[in-house]
Amino acid sequence: MTTTVGIRKLSRNSKLLEQYDYVDVEDKKTHEYKGLFISPKYADEFKKFLEKKISREIQEKLDEIEKFAGSIEIEERFKDLSYKEMQQKIAEEKYGE
Repeated sequence: MTTTVGIRKLSRNSKLLEQYDYVDVEDKKTHEYKGLFISPKYADEFKKFLEKKISREIQEKLDEIEKFAGSIEIEERFKDLSYKEMQQKIAEEKYGE
């Protein structure tokens, strides 16, 4: 069972959460949807669902990044050199000593 209420009504009567499975919250002046409150009996289940969803989204982003990680090979002449040493070596090769 569900209902739509304003923020003011919800803040004045939080027992609404016990009466309904979930409550849609709407700004009564602008009719803008503000969010959703769920009944305490569904809170743990919903938290687990959100944690899995967020974890899956993070893993997808990491998988996307890992496609490119390590895909560039360093030339043999630059192995074991620091960034500064690489710059110096390139400058020497390009412009001489």
